[in-house]
Amino acid sequence: MRWLTLYAHSRQVPASLATVLTSAAAVWALTRDGSAAPGGSQLPAVVLTAGAMALSTGLGGQDLDLDRSAAIRWAPRRAAHVLLGGAIVGAVLLTVQAVGQDLATTEFVARDCAGLAGLAALGAAVAGGRYAWAFPFTWLAFAFLAPPPATTVPVKVATWMLLPAGTPAATWTALCLAVVGTVLYALAGPEALALPPRRILRDRNVSAARAG
Repeated sequence: MRWLTLYAHSRQVPASLATVLTSAAAVWALTRDGSAAPGGSQLPAVVLTAGAMALSTGLGGQDLDLDRSAAIRWAPRRAAHVLLGGAIVGAVLLTVQAVGQDLATTEFVARDCAGLAGLAALGAAVAGGRYAWAFPFTWLAFAFLAPPPATTVPVKVATWMLLPAGTPAATWTALCLAVVGTVLYALAGPEALALPPRRILRDRNVSAARAG
């Protein structure tokens, strides 16, 4: 189990978990007496997005070369990290609901957690763990700015995380994000679609040395 402890610390899991618990505690404090009634699906969507953003910070390691090493079976570990992280975010919100005020249905939480975890994984695969948080944050901001009501399919796709559970367009959007993001991150790793500056600089130095 030593590798699990080392992995958790290298991926900032304790800090991410502390952020999720802190945001959940804040929501519980605001809603426990019913004085701050939840405004539809917006509050749970914000809480789950915050959890996904906290999760995303641990999806990139400190050494990209090690993250792409063939000597370590990274794919199952990355997939487990995304899936377990999304499950924990959802479980924390459901626990808060059990001791406080209902914010969303279990189906709503499960759908948003799956989609947001996949979106965070997609962000990590594209931009790395340092900037992966921007993907769920940007989509949430766009969902808030999308013109109501959500009657057309494009608008439903844009606002999927705010729509009621059972909405087909929202369910399929979350499922696609979960599958594509998790698979891409698991197989390719962080920053799979972009070369980091230090690797570009290293390749230039190697080329210069060979030319000399």
